[in-house]
Amino acid sequence: MAASKISLRGVAKSFGPKKVLQGIDLDVARGESLVVIGGSGSGKSVLLKCILGLIQPDAGSIRIDGEETVDLSDRGRARVMRKFGMLFQQGALFDSLKVWENVAFGPIQSDGMDPAQAREVALAKLGAVGLGPDIAELRPSELSGGMQKRVSLARAIAREPEIIFFDEPTTGLDPIMSDVINDLIVKCVRELGATAISITHDMASARKIGDRITMIYDGRLIWQGPVAEIDRSGNEHVDQFINGRADGPIRMQVRKL
Repeated sequence: MAASKISLRGVAKSFGPKKVLQGIDLDVARGESLVVIGGSGSGKSVLLKCILGLIQPDAGSIRIDGEETVDLSDRGRARVMRKFGMLFQQGALFDSLKVWENVAFGPIQSDGMDPAQAREVALAKLGAVGLGPDIAELRPSELSGGMQKRVSLARAIAREPEIIFFDEPTTGLDPIMSDVINDLIVKCVRELGATAISITHDMASARKIGDRITMIYDGRLIWQGPVAEIDRSGNEHVDQFINGRADGPIRMQVRKL
């Protein structure tokens, strides 16, 4: 594997008696697109939040470009965060702002960019995701779900980050729009040369946007490998998950009425 952009060793996190992450070891190479799959409550989102520094792990090491980021000062955290872009599951657009203002939010608020210049950046990024300047003056509430997702992607790449996280990027979209978003993700990540980590339940998305897939189950990474190998993983948990079968070692908690 090439030099790691992101490296985790022994990362653990509990909330009360619930052990969410139980000793995660993971390396993501520069320019690689890694997809993390797993059921609800398996620890996917907590893993991302630990890497981002939104949650402090109870134990372990998280290195970005070789730099330890656990227990960073506020100033150090802000510097490291400059490397990240994020596409949130529900978009997380600001309804009170116009579309271009949403995309330009990071350049203006974090980088101190002049609003006029930031608007030009926003228009360019909207163009990169297939949206014209007429969309820029609208409010998010005036857009369809697919268009909102494109705006969220434009915002995620507005500061040309080195690392982009995608949290369930196709949730709530129909299969055709999901494929459009997947294509845009691949295009944007490649053009930036960014390192990407995505978490998803959508196996069509995972197969399209990932170079490598890893599965988390019960707070542990139980399998990882190239996308092309997932159908012959030899892991019964992975096999059950990717084929969507109710029967298998993964038991869903269902309350009886």
